[in-house]
Amino acid sequence: MPQFELVSEFAPSGDQPTAIASLVRGIKEEKKSQVLLGATGTGKTFTMANVIQQCQRPALVLCHNKTLAAQLYGEFKDFFPNNAVSYFVSYYDYYQPEAYIPQRDIYIEKDSSINEEIDRLRLLATSALVSRRDVIVVASVSCIYGLGSPKDYLEMMIPLHVATEINRDDFLRRLVEIHYERNDIELSRGKFRVRGDVIEIWPAYEEFCYRVELWGDEIEKLSIIHPVSGESSKPLTDVYIYPAKHFVLPQSRVDAALEEIELELNQQLAKFQAEGKLLEAQRLAARTRHDIELLREIGFCPGIENYSRALANRKKGEPPATLYDFFPDDFLLFVDESHATVPQIRAMYNGDQARKSTLVDHGFRLPMALDNRPLKFEEWNNRRHQTVFVTATPADWELDQAEGEIVEQIIRPTGLVDPVIHIHPARGQVPHLIEQIKERAERGERTLVTALTKRLSEDLVGYLKEEGIRCEWLHSELNAIERVEVLRELREGVFDAVVGVNLLREGLDLPEVSLVCILDADKEGFLRSATSLIQTIGRSARNVNAEVYLYADAITDSMQQAIDETNRRRAVQLAYNEKHGITPETIKKAIRRGIEEEIQARQIVQQVAGAKNETQYITQEFLNELEAEMLSAAQELDFERAAQLRDRIHQLKREMTGGDIPVDRPGFAPSGGKQRGGKRGRGGSSGKGRAPFPGKGR
Repeated sequence: MPQFELVSEFAPSGDQPTAIASLVRGIKEEKKSQVLLGATGTGKTFTMANVIQQCQRPALVLCHNKTLAAQLYGEFKDFFPNNAVSYFVSYYDYYQPEAYIPQRDIYIEKDSSINEEIDRLRLLATSALVSRRDVIVVASVSCIYGLGSPKDYLEMMIPLHVATEINRDDFLRRLVEIHYERNDIELSRGKFRVRGDVIEIWPAYEEFCYRVELWGDEIEKLSIIHPVSGESSKPLTDVYIYPAKHFVLPQSRVDAALEEIELELNQQLAKFQAEGKLLEAQRLAARTRHDIELLREIGFCPGIENYSRALANRKKGEPPATLYDFFPDDFLLFVDESHATVPQIRAMYNGDQARKSTLVDHGFRLPMALDNRPLKFEEWNNRRHQTVFVTATPADWELDQAEGEIVEQIIRPTGLVDPVIHIHPARGQVPHLIEQIKERAERGERTLVTALTKRLSEDLVGYLKEEGIRCEWLHSELNAIERVEVLRELREGVFDAVVGVNLLREGLDLPEVSLVCILDADKEGFLRSATSLIQTIGRSARNVNAEVYLYADAITDSMQQAIDETNRRRAVQLAYNEKHGITPETIKKAIRRGIEEEIQARQIVQQVAGAKNETQYITQEFLNELEAEMLSAAQELDFERAAQLRDRIHQLKREMTGGDIPVDRPGFAPSGGKQRGGKRGRGGSSGKGRAPFPGKGR
C-alpha cells in the first residue's frame, strides 16, 4: 500500500516544528478536536502536510469556498506528487434550485449548468477513496450533501482480470447499468466503444482509456490507451471500472423504491383531499406519476434526487450518505479557515428545508423530498472524527471543542512581519486610494481593495479604469475557474488591483500584494467585524513592504481589536527576527495555473478527440444577426431567450479570438438591471450615460 511521501525543499522552521509535534501528539492521544491558530503566511498548509505525512492517514481538507479549495489543491499536489490528491467541490457553474413563491404563485423550475471537468474530479476523488489509503481530498462544504451510498458504489464496480472468463454481452449490460453510454463512433469521457471482441472504455474519472481484448469469453489482454490516438501505452493485469455517476442502484432496488413512492403519494393525496386542497392534489399526482413512469421505463427522471430516500432505502429523517462515508474511520479532518467554514455548515440545513417545505406544502414534491438534504450540523459534528481547526481567528465554538487548548503558529520562517496599519478619513477615500494603487503599480506591486457590496465593487472598478488603473472585480458571480484566473492574472501583472467583497478575506496566497485597502472600515457588521478585519489585513502579510489602509471616520471596537492583535503578532515576529538575525524578504512563489489549467487541458483534449470546431464558420455578419435577434428578444420581454443569445455571442467571440484577446460581452438590462461585461469586460460601465462613481470625494 503506498505511503504518504512529502516532497519539499524546505524543512519546518520558526514555530512550525512545535506546532507539528503538538498536533501529531494530540492525534496519537485520540483527541477529537485541536485548534491551530496560524497567522497568515506562517505556512499552515505546510504544517498540515507534515501532520498527514507523520500520521499516514487519509485526510479531508474542508474549505468554505471554491477559490481557497483550488489554491489548497495546487499546494497539496506539489507536496504529495506521488499520492492521490483530489478536488471535490460543487460541479455547478450555475445553479437555480427548484422553488415556489406562494405570495405571487410563481413556480421556479430547477436550472443548472454542470462543469463536466469538476464532475470528473469528484468521481476521481471517490474512486481513489475506495481503492487506496494515501488520499487527500480538498473539498468545499458541498461535501455534506447527499452523494449516494459507497456500498452501492463498490457493489456496482466492475473488476476485470487477465485470463479470467467474462460474458461479453453481460459485461456490456453492466457498463450501461453503471451509467456508461455506448458510442461506437466517438469515444469520450463516460462512454465505451465496441469493435468485435475489443471494448474500449473511457472511465468518467480518468484522463485515459482502457482497452479490453477478449478471446471468446476469456479476457486475453488489458491495457491503457491514449484517448485520441488509441495507441497502447501500458499493459495491465487488473482493471477496476467504477460507476460513471455517484448515484447508482441495481434494478431490484429501483422496483422496491417505486412501491414506496406510490405509497407515500397515495397518503399525501388523501391528506390534501381531506384538507380540501384539490389543486395541490391534482398537481402532485400528475408530477409524481410522470416521474414514476420514467423511473420504471428508463431508470431516471428529472429531479430524481428528490426520491433519494426511497431509492437508497433510508428511513424517514435518516441522514444521507455523503463524501464522509467514503472515508475510512481513521481519517483526519482539517477545517481550513474554520471561523468561516463552520458557520457555513451550520446554516446550510435550515435554508434547504425552508425552500423544500414550501414545495411539499403546495403539491410540487412528496414529503420524502425533505430527506434530500445536507447534513444537519449535529450530524456533521458526529461524523467528523479527529479534527484540526485551522484559522488565524478561532471562534468560541472551536475553542470549546478543543477545551481551550490552542496550538499557536504566528512566526513566519521568512521573517515577514504583519503590515503597518494606517487610518485615513473615509471622506476622500477614493482619490487617496487611486494615489496608493498607482504608487504600488510603479514599484511592480499589487493592491487588494475590499468594498461592502458587489455593486459597489463593480462601480469602483469602472471608475478606476477611467482613471487609467488596470483592475478587475472578484465576487460570487464569477464561477470557480474564473475566480482562480483573476487572482493568477493579478499575480502575473495583468491587473494592478482587484476589488472584492468577502472573497478576499481568507486563504489567498498573493505575495505580490503589498497593500490592502478597506473601504468604510468603520461600518460595523459581519464584513467589518474584528475577525473579518484581521483576516483582510493578513492578505498583505507575504510582502516585505506590507501596508494596510483603513478608511474610517471613527475607530470602532472591531477596528481596535484588529489593530491590537496585528501589533501583538508584529512584536513577536520582530523579536524573533532580531534574535535570529533574520532580514525579511518578500516570498518568492511560482505562479501556478493549477486546477483551471487542468480543466482547460481536458477541454482541449476533448475538442481534438472529435468535438466540432465551429470557429472556422463564424463570421461577423452572423454575430451581427445574433445581436439583432438578442435585442429584439429583449424588447419583446423574452429575457430568457435574450440571455441565451447573449451567452452564445460571448462564447463565439471567445472562440474566434482563441480565448486570449479581450472581448466585451454584449449585454441587455431587463427591468432596469445593469449591463454586465464579459470575461475581460467585467469592470462595470465605461462611465458613459451614468452618474460618476458615488464614492468620489468621499
